[in-house]
Amino acid sequence: METFLQQIINGLVQGSVYALVALGYTMVYGILGLINFAHGEVVMVGAMLVISSLTAMLSWGVPLLLALPISVVLAMAGCMALGYSIERIAYRPLRHAPRLAPLITAIGVSILLQNLAMMIWGREYHAFPQLIVSQPHHIGGAIINDIQIIIIIMSLAIMAGLMLLVHRTRLGRAMRAVAENQHAAQLMGVDVNRVISVTFMLGSALAAIAGLMVSANYGLAHYYMGFLLGLKAFTAAVLGGIGNLRGAMLGGLLLGLIESLGAGYIGDLTGGFMGSQYQDVFAFFVLIAVLVFRPSGLLGEQLAERA
Repeated sequence: METFLQQIINGLVQGSVYALVALGYTMVYGILGLINFAHGEVVMVGAMLVISSLTAMLSWGVPLLLALPISVVLAMAGCMALGYSIERIAYRPLRHAPRLAPLITAIGVSILLQNLAMMIWGREYHAFPQLIVSQPHHIGGAIINDIQIIIIIMSLAIMAGLMLLVHRTRLGRAMRAVAENQHAAQLMGVDVNRVISVTFMLGSALAAIAGLMVSANYGLAHYYMGFLLGLKAFTAAVLGGIGNLRGAMLGGLLLGLIESLGAGYIGDLTGGFMGSQYQDVFAFFVLIAVLVFRPSGLLGEQLAERA
């Protein structure tokens, strides 16, 4: 029972990050029908920007309570600018091209960002500064620390805020209108290009926060960290129903739980020897199973719910 509860906690933490990244995939797909495979690299850039700015400000003697929010804002601003540039330069000229062209472009942008990050930050791992003494808390024999609690609470709050933005604001109505029918939305006075750009920027801001969470949870960041994370978040979006916001949230949490429970119990069966090695297998097994048996995902692709 202790193992089960511990893996549930680990899965919720990991799934919260997957859900935030998956929201970026599903918002872009909901509006453009495009899979932005460079989104994982935006997460990586966000993590690198947070670590770089936070390390610099702490070395300058800036108080932690001031340095952390400034670093997060700078990372979000940088990722939003990056997301806007990607959409404006790489995707907008191919908006009406055959579907294969933007897909190949997205992969190319992903590789480009990886190499640029390697040139800027190097190949080595970058340690996340120790901000707080993370105290472990015992729940029924399982352990959860302060950083993991913050990750879960922040993720739930951000996801709730995004749902309110999409369903209760003028921008959200414009996003849903463009998702339904771009030409009709344009006839109704919606600036389609602006809405698409804002969607990319919003998804990139979420990616920056996800990068902060990943690097804070594991204590490290690397120029290649976004590739596998992006693939898993894409799997989460497909699991929940690509283009469906609630589906992305559900898919992220479920994928985190599936990975954690699978790796945990395989680790128990093999004496802790093979669990972590097989953790990544579960994500792609889920992707194959969903594409074979339920291509529309658990919640399906509901046009009215798309971003």
